[in-house]
Amino acid sequence: MKVVITDFEFGDLKYEEKVLNHSDVELVYGQCKTEEEVIEFCRDADGIINQYAPISRRVIESLENCKIIARYGVGVDTIDIEAATEKGIPVGYVPDYGIDEVSDHALALIMNVLRKVTITNKSVKNGVWDYAVTKPIRRLRTLTIGLVGFGNIPRRLSQKVQALGMNVIVSDPFISEEVVKDNKATLVSLNELCEQADVISVHAPLTNSTKGMLGKDQFNLMKDGVYIVNTARGPVIDESALIDAIQTGKVSGAGLDVLDKEPISSGHPFLTLDQVTLTPHMAGYSEEAYAELRSKTALALMDVLVYSQTPKYLFNKNVSEQLSLKPFTEDSHYKNLGY
Repeated sequence: MKVVITDFEFGDLKYEEKVLNHSDVELVYGQCKTEEEVIEFCRDADGIINQYAPISRRVIESLENCKIIARYGVGVDTIDIEAATEKGIPVGYVPDYGIDEVSDHALALIMNVLRKVTITNKSVKNGVWDYAVTKPIRRLRTLTIGLVGFGNIPRRLSQKVQALGMNVIVSDPFISEEVVKDNKATLVSLNELCEQADVISVHAPLTNSTKGMLGKDQFNLMKDGVYIVNTARGPVIDESALIDAIQTGKVSGAGLDVLDKEPISSGHPFLTLDQVTLTPHMAGYSEEAYAELRSKTALALMDVLVYSQTPKYLFNKNVSEQLSLKPFTEDSHYKNLGY
């Protein structure tokens, strides 16, 4: 069986090779960028591992043998889920990837924009020893943080900011009020969150309904001097609206790990705005998290191709009725790796 890795940003494939080291599996890999490259490379693949290359409807319709597609990560926005489901292809993902890493990184950005660490570091190195450049700074336990989305990562972040004394409000149409209350937070609408929050941290996945969900209308509702942090997906925020809000002072600071287009272009306005702290889409990274991510992504292919069972982590659950796979039961290959 042919397993294709469409693209990857790691220095090696040692974790994937370890998991897929099976007499019936042939592993090939490339660095596809376009639909045409993916089609040519994956046409006869039995299984596909994907990072950023487009797995579009056109790509999926070209696949002759594919029995499983798995993506490195929590998000699956590179894959046309509807097309995969129509063709009866299960899509694997890693929903528990980087929970601590991303929540830690979000917290680091929140602390940075609130305590003005990057701004004062630059100021001191430029010869200015004066805390006044930071004004105003607010006491954390007087502030309300709004979490847009309340999956595993923002729930972990909620615990961390509550330990600092912050009040937590949540907007997520797919989460019950009971779940939010159990996490000692308050469920509100998106508009209410925009009106009430002193800090807004974005954790929504990128879908057709979430693209640009924080736009001009939402920024107009926000408090003057609000802070924005995004460790989810860049296009969830209307970037031009955010730039306008920073330039007018509506937004006092932003910590962004993700952008509308990555990597950032040399002339991007964010590069000249001291109020903006940027990191290169690294929130999910730690050595331990990457080992787990890569291993679990490959394990999804073992589930289907070797054990003939539904993937342990299946995104498009409604595809199950089309499959001739057994329910997930065999987990020795996970346990052998400590997962």
